Amino acid sequence: MFRKIIPVLIVVVLMVTFSACGKDGGKLVMATNAAFPPYEYYENETIVGIDVEIAQAIAKKLGKELVIEDMEFNSIIGAVQTGKADIGVAGMTVTEDRLVSVNFSVPYTTASQVIIVREDSDITGPDDLADKSIGVQESTTGDIYVTDELPDADVQRYSKGVEAVQALIQGKVDAVVIDNEPAKVFVQQNPGLKILPEAYTVEEYAIAVSKKNVDLLNKINKALEELSEDGTLQSIINKYISAE
Repeated sequence: MFRKIIPVLIVVVLMVTFSACGKDGGKLVMATNAAFPPYEYYENETIVGIDVEIAQAIAKKLGKELVIEDMEFNSIIGAVQTGKADIGVAGMTVTEDRLVSVNFSVPYTTASQVIIVREDSDITGPDDLADKSIGVQESTTGDIYVTDELPDADVQRYSKGVEAVQALIQGKVDAVVIDNEPAKVFVQQNPGLKILPEAYTVEEYAIAVSKKNVDLLNKINKALEELSEDGTLQSIINKYISAE
């Protein structure tokens, strides 16, 4: 399972420093999509998860109160760009397209895109997806990879990963491509589904920060370095993801 902590290096960015985006200097506003267990999800009426605890640990080091704003995944980058949020933390992979819009912190963990199918499916791996109907969460890397690499596939986009999984159960799509840890949760909750053993791709998660807020980016990188060195990052991940 791809869940080791990436050694954190401070990235020095030689740009003009701007102040934090949040309206209240004492708050760190986090944009997320709380439908992505175990990284961010609702437990009763509270948003919890790996990303939430990492963001809380960073906020504590910065002397700020973490405020979480739940929104559609495809709205997170825009919220960071416009200053509605200081950071985007949502199991977000660093991609070239996203780097055009925002800066990213150093990676804090790795993940993989996997394929969920029904147990009676004849799909056995990525090579079988070429002409299939594939469910993805809109604007995620699953969406990006499938769209770019499978031009003959029928890509069905959903606002939440769980909606793509429900479409699979209902026979509306042949497979779902999604991050490995949420996939485990969805398969556990829905008998009759399985995850194929071959990963679709491997990727890194990082925190999105406005290009205008380099000071905050550097502070987050320093906090991540410290949280990695003292074992806090790995401890948070271990709390939600069992070792395999």
